[in-house]
Amino acid sequence: MTQTSNKRTAPKTCCASLGSMLTPRLFKALCDPSRLAILARLAEACAPCTVSEIAKCCPINLSVVSRHLAQLRDAGVLCAEKRGKEVRYAVRARELAETLRAIADALEHCCPAPVRSTQASTRNRGREPASQGE
Repeated sequence: MTQTSNKRTAPKTCCASLGSMLTPRLFKALCDPSRLAILARLAEACAPCTVSEIAKCCPINLSVVSRHLAQLRDAGVLCAEKRGKEVRYAVRARELAETLRAIADALEHCCPAPVRSTQASTRNRGREPASQGE
């Protein structure tokens, strides 16, 4: 009879923080084409915009745009500021960039790119790529 262990191996210490950075909420918010269009519209505006101003980017109902904005806000991608009856949304650019940069840095630290062999790079040095006709 074969015994299996119930012990889980602990993640590498260098990669422990990566799991906490890879939040489903952030990636779910960024995976929808309409939400990406909204994010792009707000980034291009360089200023807070109302729901109706943002809705000009997408051929979808205003209420759907509001739901997309709520998801982006809840994921920390946008901030919302109420001014009278209007709510203005803006990209939390610095925070989003810092989060994405931290994820990229953690991935590079945990999964370094394989080192190219010096033999292969020496062999290919000075050679032009072959054309398709050859």
